[in-house]
Amino acid sequence: MKIIETNRLALRELNTEDVSSLFQILSDKETMSYYPSTYDMTGVRRWIKKSIKSYTENSFGLWAVLLKENCEFIGQCGISLQNINGKIIPEIGYHISKKFWNRGYATESAKASLEYGFKNLKLNEIFIHTYVKNIPSQRVAEKIGMKKLYIYEKLLMPHNIKWDHVVYSKKR
Repeated sequence: MKIIETNRLALRELNTEDVSSLFQILSDKETMSYYPSTYDMTGVRRWIKKSIKSYTENSFGLWAVLLKENCEFIGQCGISLQNINGKIIPEIGYHISKKFWNRGYATESAKASLEYGFKNLKLNEIFIHTYVKNIPSQRVAEKIGMKKLYIYEKLLMPHNIKWDHVVYSKKR
């Protein structure tokens, strides 16, 4: 079932059949270079289960991103609840397969998710937060009209490391 459609993309709920496709993205060292580590198959299964649980509990989550022209799985994007500097708030997250980078898909899916959050979910404010060295992700936040709020030191569990993260937001 499609949740969101844009000119080029369709976003739908992730399901257990997406495990291999999402694993190709979350296990790639270059794609995950702004994370403390890549994900193994068990981690990807947990990731998908967490999204499915969020659809039931919150009416949103991270969705599969598909090319409309051929239904090819190219990544995931959506809204999830994240702990940002001690507050649980709605955040847009995205991972696009590196073979589809620099084509505007992350921006297109993030913008559609932002609009969905405001129009369909009636959220008053939506955030993006990312590692300070992740300039491409910061550009996506800026392209969809978000403003930089602040930088904070985030404890990344279970790695037990602290990395500075930048927080962006946009209000309805």
